[in-house]
Amino acid sequence: MDINPAEITSVLKKEIEDYNSNVEVESIGTLISIGDGVARVSGLRDCKMTEMLDFGNGVFGVALNLEADTVGAVVLGDYTSIKEGDTVKGTGKIMSVPAGEALQGRVVNAIGEPVDGKGPVKAETTYPVEGRAPNVLERQPVHEPVQTGIVAIDAMIPIGRGQRELIIGDRQTGKTAVCVDTIINQKGKNLICIYVSVGQKMSTVKSVQETLDKNGAMDYTIIVNAPASESAAMQWLAPFTGCAMGEYYRDRGMHALVIYDDLYKHAMAWREVSLLLRRPPGREAFPGDVFALHSRLLERAAKLADDAHEQNPGQYKAGAGSLTALPIVEIQQGDVTAYIPTNIISITDGQIYLETDLFNSGIRPAVNVGLSVSRVGGSAQIKAMKKVAGQLRLEMAQFRELAAFTQFASDLDAATLAQLTRGERLVEVLKQPQYAPMPVEDQIYMIYAGTHKFLDDVEGDKVKAFQGEFLAFMRDRHPAIGEAITSSGKLEQEQVDGIKSALEEFKVTFSA
Repeated sequence: MDINPAEITSVLKKEIEDYNSNVEVESIGTLISIGDGVARVSGLRDCKMTEMLDFGNGVFGVALNLEADTVGAVVLGDYTSIKEGDTVKGTGKIMSVPAGEALQGRVVNAIGEPVDGKGPVKAETTYPVEGRAPNVLERQPVHEPVQTGIVAIDAMIPIGRGQRELIIGDRQTGKTAVCVDTIINQKGKNLICIYVSVGQKMSTVKSVQETLDKNGAMDYTIIVNAPASESAAMQWLAPFTGCAMGEYYRDRGMHALVIYDDLYKHAMAWREVSLLLRRPPGREAFPGDVFALHSRLLERAAKLADDAHEQNPGQYKAGAGSLTALPIVEIQQGDVTAYIPTNIISITDGQIYLETDLFNSGIRPAVNVGLSVSRVGGSAQIKAMKKVAGQLRLEMAQFRELAAFTQFASDLDAATLAQLTRGERLVEVLKQPQYAPMPVEDQIYMIYAGTHKFLDDVEGDKVKAFQGEFLAFMRDRHPAIGEAITSSGKLEQEQVDGIKSALEEFKVTFSA
C-alpha cells in the first residue's frame, strides 16, 4: 500500500494540537486506624494544618496532628462507613464553610449543611473556619450600640458593635433567653444574627427556632446546630463555623452578631478531641491550647476601621463593618473562678453575670449589676441613654449599699427609707418578661421616671401597671418625643421637659 506523507503529517499535527500537557497531582494516603471519630493516616506528605481530607463515601475530615510519618485527623459526621486500609485523599483546601445571604433563615450543621429539611443552601462563597483576626490598624474603637431591648443591660452594661461580652451564670438562670431577646430586638436594625448551639438538647434548639420564627426574627438569623448527639469534632467546629459566617458580613461593611451557646461545652468537646488525638493533657485534663482555642475565636470579633478595605483589599470588600460576639459560659454554683470561665473573662470586654438567687426571687432577667461590667461603657450607648443611665447606676449602687447595711436595722431615718424605696422601685423597672424587648425610648422614659422620684409614691406591685399604662400614654399622646430621641439619639432639654410634664399629667389620672 502507498504511504501518503501529507496524510501522516496532518494526523501528527492534529495529535500535537490536541495534546494536553496538564499534569494532575493527587495527595493520596492510607487509613491506618479509625475509632471514636479520630483517624490516623499515612502517606499524606504535603498535608496542611486544618486541611480537608476526603475519606470516600461522602465522608470528610480535618487534619489536626501533622506528625513525621502520619497525620491525625478528626472525622466530621458518621465514620462507621470507613475502615482501615481505605484510601484517603488530601483535597489541598483549608477547611471552609458556605457563607452569604442564602443562609439567612436556615438551620445548618457545623460544616454548613442544611438540617432543616428546606432543601440545599445555594451559598455565594465559602469562608475558612480558621480566619485571620483583624490587626490593630484595621480596627476602630467600639462606638455604636447593640440594643438588646433589656433595660438592665442597655442602661448599665451596654454592648457595642464589635464588642465581646460574656454572659455567665449557673444553669437555668436565663442566659439563652437574654440572647434570644437580643436577636428579637434586632428587627429592622440592620444586624444579622448567628446563633451557635454547642452540646445543647435538640428540644432546646427547636424551642429557640420556634420563638424566633414566631417573632419574625428568623429572616435575619442563621442557626448553627451541633447538639449533644453530634460527635465532639462537630461540636468543636460549630463556633468557628458561625464566626466564619459572621465574617462574611463584617468584611462587606455590614454588621453581624454571633452567639456561642456555650463555650464551656465547646472546651469539653475540644478536650475530648485532643485526648483522642493523644495530645498531652494539662489542668483539668484540658489541652494546653484551650486558652488559644477561645482567644483566636473571640479575637475575630471587631469593629473595622473605615479604611480597612484600603489597608487589606484582599480580605475586606468595604470598611466599618462589625462582628459582635456574645459567648455564653455555664458555671457551677456561682464559681466564676473556675479554669474555663476565668480564661474567657480575660479575653472578653466585660461580662453579664446572671445570679441564681436573683432568678429564684423573681428578679428576671437575673442580672447582678454589681458583678457585671462592660469595659466599653458609655461609648456603646446613644447620648440620650448615657444621660439618664448615669443617675440610674448611682441610685442602684447606693441602694445595694444601703440594703446590705440596713437589713438588721430596726429604725431608719426618712432619707434612708426614701433611698431604699426608690431602689426597690428601680428594681421593679428593671424586671422584664421573657421575649419582650423594650424600645430604647421606652427605656429612657421609665429610667427617668424612676430616678426623678415619680415612682416613689407608687406601690411596688403597681409599678409594672404604671409602666404599661404610661408607655401607652406616651405613644398615644406624645409620639413626637420618642421620634426625636430615636432620630437624633440625643435627649435635649425640650424632650426632658416633655417627659416631665407628661409624667405629671399621667400621674394625676393614674393616682385617681
